[in-house]
Amino acid sequence: MSNFAISAQHLARSFGETHALVDVSLDIPAGSVCALLGRNGAGKTTTVRILTTLLDPDDGHAQVAGFDIASQADRVRERIGVTGQTATMDELLTGHENLEIIGRFSHLGAAVSRQRADELLQQFDLVDAGRMLVKKYSGGMRRRLDLAASLIANPEVLFLDEPTTGLDPVARSEMWVAIRNLVARGTTVLLTTQYLDEADQLADTIVVVDRGLVVAEGTPEQLKASIGRPSVVVTLVDADPAALLKVRTALGADAVIRGRSVSAPAADGLESLAKVVTLLEELGVPIHEVGLEHPSLDEVFSAVTHRIGDHSPVAPAEIPA
Repeated sequence: MSNFAISAQHLARSFGETHALVDVSLDIPAGSVCALLGRNGAGKTTTVRILTTLLDPDDGHAQVAGFDIASQADRVRERIGVTGQTATMDELLTGHENLEIIGRFSHLGAAVSRQRADELLQQFDLVDAGRMLVKKYSGGMRRRLDLAASLIANPEVLFLDEPTTGLDPVARSEMWVAIRNLVARGTTVLLTTQYLDEADQLADTIVVVDRGLVVAEGTPEQLKASIGRPSVVVTLVDADPAALLKVRTALGADAVIRGRSVSAPAADGLESLAKVVTLLEELGVPIHEVGLEHPSLDEVFSAVTHRIGDHSPVAPAEIPA
């Protein structure tokens, strides 16, 4: 048996003249979170629709939970849960009624469906809201109910297509907690998102797609390391030009002044930071704080997607081991 809950090779799909997917391959270990990143139209949702058996690929093949998405589609559907980009609950039913009906559709039977509805409302802190009509729910409550619905049959693999779009920061944080709890219990999650901080917080691995191609993949740390080393950032008490120039000169030719801060490459990480702290003590300049600043996923995303701005195909970005 493969250790991959999702394994896809060379998926391709076109809609007329539009090439939604050109070549997408994924290997996602069981019990982990993979974030699929990309701009609008990059191919994220098409990939999810193929892996959830809602769409046939023109080329390539994939296995989900150990079953082929084409020849064993029914077996795949028995083992997955899906939460789309928009809430899909019936607004004229209560939260509990929605969950119970989905349980019935999943062939759980009346008693088990009621039991699962009760359990999931408890799990997602919706017990009091469970008897309310869904039309009275807030956006965050609807998304939590949507996530609960996708878990009614205890899926091995969960697909979340931009699950926190439109949520306020508190509701997003609540969804993150719910997703972490699911993974802790052994669920594998494929998450598409446009929020890079969300991917950084949740994902074990990240795959970036652009124009239907995989352009980078790796852990968040590997991806950040692939575009540059960390920097030492020295922030002064105030933006005194003479003090800033003094610090920049001391840090070397590559140092840059930004506002009341000076940054310089930290080739040796913490060792570089320690050297800078010692240097600053000798300078006698009033310092507010000193720290290491690592490249962000925003910088990674910008770098790897701009590589194919000329529309020419590229190989996936090389990520250090």
